[in-house]
Amino acid sequence: MNIRIPTSLGVVAALYFTANFNAQTKKDTLSKENKIDEIVVIGYGTQKKSNVTGAIASIKASDIENIPTGKPEQVLQGRAAGVSVVTNSGQPGAAATVRVRGITSFGAGSNSPLWVVDGIVVDNIGWLNQSDIESIEVLKDGASSAIYGVSAAKGVILVTTKKGKKGKLTLSYNGFYGFSNTAKKLDLLDASQYAKIINEGFTNDGQAPKFANPDSFGKGTNWQNTIFGTGEKSSHEVSITGGNDKSSYYTSFGYFDQTGIVMSDISYYKRINARFNSTHKVTDYLTLGQTFAYTHTKSQGVSANEEFGGPLASAVNLDPITPEVVTDWSMVDPSGYTNPYIIRDPYGNPYGISRYVNNEMTNPRAFREIQRGNYSWSDDFVGNVFAELKFLEHFTFKTSLNGKKSYWGSRSFTPKYYLSPNFSNTGFNSLNKVDENKFEWSMENTLTYQNKFGNHSINIMVGQGVYRYNISGGASLTYSNLPIDHWYDASFNFDIPQDDITAKGWDGIQTRKASYFGRIIYDYADKYLFTGTIRRDGSSKFATNQHWGTFPSMSLGWNVHNEDFWLDNKVVNSLKLRGGYGVLGNDEMENFRFANFMVSGSNYTNSGNNIIIGYAPSTLANPHLKWEQTSQLNIAADFKLFNNFTFTADWYKKKTTDILRQINIPGYVGMPNLPWSNVGDMENSGLELELGYKKNWNDFSISVNGNFATIKNKVLRLEDDIDYFNLASFQTMGPISRVAVGQPYGSFYGQTYSGVFQNQAQIDSYVNANGDRLLPNARPGDFIWQDNNGDGKIDEEDKVNLGNSIPKYTFGLTVNLNYKNFDFMVFAQGQAGNKIFQGLRRLDLLDANYQTKVLDRWTGEGSTNDNPRITRNDPNHNYSWMSSYYLQKGDYIRVKLVQLGYTLPKDVTSRFGMSKVRLYITGENLFTFTKYTGYDPEIAGRNNSEQDIVGVDRAYYPQARTFLLGANIQF
Repeated sequence: MNIRIPTSLGVVAALYFTANFNAQTKKDTLSKENKIDEIVVIGYGTQKKSNVTGAIASIKASDIENIPTGKPEQVLQGRAAGVSVVTNSGQPGAAATVRVRGITSFGAGSNSPLWVVDGIVVDNIGWLNQSDIESIEVLKDGASSAIYGVSAAKGVILVTTKKGKKGKLTLSYNGFYGFSNTAKKLDLLDASQYAKIINEGFTNDGQAPKFANPDSFGKGTNWQNTIFGTGEKSSHEVSITGGNDKSSYYTSFGYFDQTGIVMSDISYYKRINARFNSTHKVTDYLTLGQTFAYTHTKSQGVSANEEFGGPLASAVNLDPITPEVVTDWSMVDPSGYTNPYIIRDPYGNPYGISRYVNNEMTNPRAFREIQRGNYSWSDDFVGNVFAELKFLEHFTFKTSLNGKKSYWGSRSFTPKYYLSPNFSNTGFNSLNKVDENKFEWSMENTLTYQNKFGNHSINIMVGQGVYRYNISGGASLTYSNLPIDHWYDASFNFDIPQDDITAKGWDGIQTRKASYFGRIIYDYADKYLFTGTIRRDGSSKFATNQHWGTFPSMSLGWNVHNEDFWLDNKVVNSLKLRGGYGVLGNDEMENFRFANFMVSGSNYTNSGNNIIIGYAPSTLANPHLKWEQTSQLNIAADFKLFNNFTFTADWYKKKTTDILRQINIPGYVGMPNLPWSNVGDMENSGLELELGYKKNWNDFSISVNGNFATIKNKVLRLEDDIDYFNLASFQTMGPISRVAVGQPYGSFYGQTYSGVFQNQAQIDSYVNANGDRLLPNARPGDFIWQDNNGDGKIDEEDKVNLGNSIPKYTFGLTVNLNYKNFDFMVFAQGQAGNKIFQGLRRLDLLDANYQTKVLDRWTGEGSTNDNPRITRNDPNHNYSWMSSYYLQKGDYIRVKLVQLGYTLPKDVTSRFGMSKVRLYITGENLFTFTKYTGYDPEIAGRNNSEQDIVGVDRAYYPQARTFLLGANIQF
């Protein structure tokens, strides 16, 4: 009989038996008994890491406490394989787009994971103080996430905050201060170059040039110098912790302040935090506790990735001929400065107004003046109380009441202004404020039985929960025609006519959920491991017959090194094989989308020409609307090698079926809103590798942790068996990406070209089977568009997949070195295998500025085969068609953090009553290695339901290069 061993297992077996050829036959039991096993949070409990059977990435406080980020979710970037974290922009306070094992859905809500802080489900963790975090666990696979059922399809991230510890009172301070600047500016045309290129566009189209003497303009205005400046960043965090045999507590206070590198006067973020956690052991059987956090934020920002206006887009597109401030009237046309509402500098000089580039493109300095005093704010109160009762030796009952109350809003003053002929407000000023609030609460009860008898260890947990979300409302108030001119005089105390007051209010629609869940964790002699979970969720978002969904999972593990046949060796110290399968859910859509409501707006007039309020159905009903389901298979192995190396490999396949999405219906149906349905399937698969190394040599130690992940996304099915639907659009170009069967989600689609026509003969010979010219409007210097479908004409049907917006590879590397009292850390991360659409230039503004790439344009036969000629009419669609011309490689490696620290000797700090004093210097975003020519290759999506595509650069606010000085002090 022949027995064939799978290749992967054969490699493991060969490595193991080779290492054990001369190994001892007895285990070092003493070292195993003294080993301290790491504890991992798994959701409604904890587990020894050595016995975890799911794919869980764990990040401890020690890994992140010295990382000076402004948003706590950013500490995940590059530190967990399979977890993609892309900063939404470099704007202060900007959140990050977090994806766990890729895009899971394309119709229902965002693809953000479920955030759970101390058992409380929240929509983000931006309100958290980073120093308060004890650990972060990412539940990546179906087996570990299924305990959260319908909310877990996009991954689960558990955040545990610090609790008090028994011992003396400890006072800690962590603070830093630093400055930031831009790491890169674009190469844009100066005034003389600009005038020459604009002239060339006119002459190529048979028209007279626009500028008589381009060289007379010189360098002109560098608008990037106008918007970019020096930002500041500071943080101060104080915590007090202590406790005794009965009670423990943890209290913290934090203040964070950051100004941006783009127009820092109107780009800032401030945050105040306070937290109080306590635990009280009332008796040997009863424990009470609570967590409470308050956060206040205030911020203002500029358009972070928007081509239609804002300082960034304006700086890229404005002509360099226009001056920042008009001090020499011979350089401008005085007739353009007669409007009384032109914005002026403190000396009375008007800010320059472009005669060539208008619409939303405005002088950034003038734009800043009309934005002063505007801000957004929020107040968040998050907390819970819990009671834990132990009885009958092996049983524990826990009940918890969780809640989050949020208030947020904005205040803005719009003065009378004139920034350009197409961007002005000369009628009346207005003061507006928006106030919103939301309350969410839940109550969960769990009963746990835990026992160990002989070699058997078992943990059985059953639970029940009720959840109420989106108990919300808001109001907006606007005062117009105030008797003032400046934002600092604006107030709602003015007595103005009722006709100048506009107010409205709204209430949210509450979501109700109920859940029943259970889990069994079993192991035999720490060898054979089993975890099984099941959760049944009910949601008010679905019709009565579709309220409930059931989500099961199972995972197995085998600690091979605990087997009697395993021989201790110096190569493979330990080996665990594990695998699991789970079914997860998703209901992320607005309430009652299965129903057909009557809505107002269908008004009509009667015979007396009176307007009658009419009502009509809002959409088509779908009582069969149900949950999305995501099933996920995970197979993995964990190694410890050569005593100092750890290696983990996970392979997964994740498939989402019955994706929730709005579907198209014919216009003659007469419905104002598109109906929802379960349409579409999608699959993600990938390989995740993590490698760690630790070693100590007396006064020197080293720790290296690296990770690498691949992801392959594929759309399997769309509604009504259609082949694709379009996604993101760009200006007059129309759709630039689509969701297509057989392709990755959000792939770029467009025309392809095979070079540039060098002469008229090439154009005349480029014909179809009938001898007709394929591009009758082409001229020498135009693109040679390809007839991809071979139908003898070039049109929309020739669009093909041009590249993936989703990175195929992500990776990160952290190196920590310690020598005596010195510590040094380097952290780098990156991505590869994706394309970026660079849409920095406004296509509809013919006189918008260019990047210097245009200097390599086609100027005559043989000059280039890569870049087309300059033309304003663009009869061949060189610039107006979506094509690979606008796509660049998005690969990059970024040195995200470099830090050098020094801890003062204890004999020095003890003289001042301090237990620890550490000083450090940090550099953030020091180097980025990329071929992308925009500001920043790390470009997130817009994070809404059907525009959730990364890698579209519309004038992206770049991440800043920052230098910080900081201190950690403990008393």
